[in-house]
Amino acid sequence: MNLKARNEATPSLRIIPREQHVISRKNISKAALRVLYRLHEAGYDAFLVGGAVRDLLLGGHPKDFDVATNATPEDVKKLFRNCRLIGRRFRLAHVVYGPEIIEVATFRGTGEDDGEGGDRHIVDGRIVRDNVWGSIEEDALRRDFRVNALYYDISDFSVRDYVGGMQDVENRVLHLIGDPVTRYREDPVRMLRAVRLAAKLNFRIDAAAAAPFEELGPLLLDASPARLFDESLKLFLSGHGLKSFRMLEQSGLLKFMFPATARSLKRGDEALRALIEEGLRNTDARVAEGKSVTPAFLFAVLLWGEVRDLAHAWIVKGVEPSQAWGRAVAHVVSEQCQRVAIPRRFTITMEEIWALQPRFEQVQRKRVFRLMAHPRFRAAFDFLLLRKAESAAIGELGQWWLHAQQLPQETLAAALSGAPGADVPPTGGGSPAPKPRKRRRRRKPDGKSGAA
Repeated sequence: MNLKARNEATPSLRIIPREQHVISRKNISKAALRVLYRLHEAGYDAFLVGGAVRDLLLGGHPKDFDVATNATPEDVKKLFRNCRLIGRRFRLAHVVYGPEIIEVATFRGTGEDDGEGGDRHIVDGRIVRDNVWGSIEEDALRRDFRVNALYYDISDFSVRDYVGGMQDVENRVLHLIGDPVTRYREDPVRMLRAVRLAAKLNFRIDAAAAAPFEELGPLLLDASPARLFDESLKLFLSGHGLKSFRMLEQSGLLKFMFPATARSLKRGDEALRALIEEGLRNTDARVAEGKSVTPAFLFAVLLWGEVRDLAHAWIVKGVEPSQAWGRAVAHVVSEQCQRVAIPRRFTITMEEIWALQPRFEQVQRKRVFRLMAHPRFRAAFDFLLLRKAESAAIGELGQWWLHAQQLPQETLAAALSGAPGADVPPTGGGSPAPKPRKRRRRRKPDGKSGAA
């Protein structure tokens, strides 16, 4: 990495004194303050750094607090009994206070000199090991975006800006530090981070930082599927999922993470788009309200279009419906897990949500109550409601099940057992229940027919 070239392209140090910024120690985690003060009292430089500083300057409330210092990981471990060292690619110290973990990183060097205390290894432009220590100036230039290279100094409560991050915070723009092509080749996931941060902060991505997305997007195919799963959760389950999704699609990066979704949308599947956007909008609302969200439902929403289309295509070709659905699910999940490693505990739930969709059309009394008792009924029902854009019939089906759940069990049972069957609405009004499917009959060996 060419430090000289970066220095020529970046501003010099700017120190923002305490009276000129809004960061207050009362908004900083007590655990982080304890780490900062202990390092400072031991004679080391100690700074709050990265997203926490950025979010505090924007008036937010960071969930994580990271510390940068000139102390090595081994030095940090000597100071804190509650410390563990982690990582091979990046050697870090984690200082643990109950449920809170403060991540402490040693200033990174550029690797141009022999650097002390570690090594750096690059393969095909990608950093695979990076443990070269350096100065705070080098550390700032090694960070990804300018807004993430701001340092809160515990010694005098000032903010240090080496690369113009303060100006970017004020202008609400994301600039990458250094040459974008080089930085993305070092770590392709930085492209996803750009999208995620822009969506989260309501920033725009600088044109130079966004320009290489289409060309370098294929590099994401070499990223760890497990890492891309973590990035997916950050993109979609942090309260700004809808905007992240739209920016992923606009930037051309969606097809490298969710190829099935991208193919369906490219075919003009507006019903799927409506389902995805409504699902993400609801998820964002749940996060804002402090309610729980599950990755399984998210991925079921994103991948539904291809599962539905493949299943229907095989049914038209004469494949038995349950077999067609099973084959479609297996194909789509297998392909997706090669890109994003969705854990089995989530794919099982996804498959159950999908498998229950055809059962909503079966409104015989026993089937209705059996479906309502299913552990995944609520998730599958919520999914059914999202499908209303597929057809008017699906919308009416969702309303019928909504009414059915609002009735006392005895009233619903009576309505389903009445002479007209399920053709009466289970409530005093609303849409009529869908026609129950006729039960198939098979021929007995003696030539007489009997119920299947």
